[in-house]
Amino acid sequence: MSSYPAKIIKAPNGLEIKQPLGLFINNEWVKTEKTLDAINPSTEEVIASVYAADKEAVDKAVDAAQRAFEDPSWSDISGSDRATYLYKMSEIIRRDSKIIAAIESLDNGKPYEAESLCGDLVEAADIFKYYAGWADKHTGQFLGSQVFGKDRICYVDPVPLGVVAGIVPWNFPFDMMAWKIAPALATGNTLVMKSSEITPLSALFYGNIALEAGIPKGVLNIISGYGKDTGYALSSHPNVDKIAFTGSTATGKKIMEAAGQSNIKKVSLECGGKSPFIIFQDCNMKACLEWAYTGIFYNKGEVCTSTSRFFVQDSIYDEFVSKFVEYTKTHAIVKPPFEKDCTIGPLVSSAQYQKVKKYVDLGIKEGAKLLSGKFLEGKGYFCEPFIFANCTDDMTIMKDEIFGPVVAISKFSTIDDVVKRANSTTYGLAAAIFTNNITKAHKVAKKLQAGMVWINSNGDSDIHVPFGGEKMSGIGRELGSYALDLFTQQRAVFVNLDLPEEQ
Repeated sequence: MSSYPAKIIKAPNGLEIKQPLGLFINNEWVKTEKTLDAINPSTEEVIASVYAADKEAVDKAVDAAQRAFEDPSWSDISGSDRATYLYKMSEIIRRDSKIIAAIESLDNGKPYEAESLCGDLVEAADIFKYYAGWADKHTGQFLGSQVFGKDRICYVDPVPLGVVAGIVPWNFPFDMMAWKIAPALATGNTLVMKSSEITPLSALFYGNIALEAGIPKGVLNIISGYGKDTGYALSSHPNVDKIAFTGSTATGKKIMEAAGQSNIKKVSLECGGKSPFIIFQDCNMKACLEWAYTGIFYNKGEVCTSTSRFFVQDSIYDEFVSKFVEYTKTHAIVKPPFEKDCTIGPLVSSAQYQKVKKYVDLGIKEGAKLLSGKFLEGKGYFCEPFIFANCTDDMTIMKDEIFGPVVAISKFSTIDDVVKRANSTTYGLAAAIFTNNITKAHKVAKKLQAGMVWINSNGDSDIHVPFGGEKMSGIGRELGSYALDLFTQQRAVFVNLDLPEEQ
């Protein structure tokens, strides 16, 4: 495969990276007529141009996945054999983590060491190892004489869905691929995975990983492309059996519509959020400040679970706001992602930069008090974190998902009041609570409409724990054993034992 379309890229930390450029279909690298540019958000320069899938390429990828699903080299192997492939993929990711993390930070702008290398790449490798362990343990159920008596038995077999299409966002490009690829392969499906058109580079390394791990032809296909073309072609494809999507709620709606109008394919969605962070007067202030900062400013605020609405009890409101501004000024070091002391890199793209700017302007116009934050001059999409105080629930920055380092702070007085306001959103992805009263924390957590609630922490995620939202934040749960159900269907097989004896 030495001749596959690639470009040698030198990262600021000195690593030389052979970046794949083609579509990875049926274990081959494919070129198309159209390309898309990956832009370095630190310099606004083109890192590389990758080939973009048109409808013909999508059809080719889906056809390869369909043939692979039916091929005995994949369909007839055991769960432990699939586990072997997944273990190999985990080991390759861990070995090549510095290379992949470097291209991730170049393409996305997140800090290289703290977030790409020690965060995303570690988790991705762990996810493949974790689901390798599950590959021969999602075993179904047997129902025998205790249910039916002596004349009948039934077994429920969790069988793979078939061809799975995955679409991932630009904020965690490589890691989100792992969230979908690993459980789907563990349960015996085949895949066509589409990266974000904004950050297409790291996803293509899965092609090399699949080849080295010995994955059979067509089992894992990786394509780049534009959402309106490639994404729609996958969502509406009659031979795709399932689509797994992470991204905006608006796009999630379009995917559901396309899935319904084609073959009513199964759909799982992890969409947007406008998560509340409730800070009670009896909180541990020191810990609260640390978690508050992480909860909104990790990955530049480009996180679906970011707690972008702070509700602070009125008796400590002024104290918290003052200390949070100072804490942010101390800890937010806005620099290019390969500089060692960088804690916040550039926003991912020009479009996201302009979007954040629009919301900051709206916050000021609608009367919120801007305490901290500014856009930096020069090349790159850099800005300091924005902290707004004295916010009211009708303000746009309190309602819309901004997906950037912008927090809106409001005060509350009673539990009933803050629960009602925290739930007054179309989203329901996550929520955080800070209090030393654990009884109060549990009671409030039970009332919050969110798929995940953090008590005295913020932004926690773990590969063993279900991840997903309520309301317009999505459908289904990823990670843990719960993800296995996203990629299987339960087939009930009845066996009648009450047959007359043959003469």
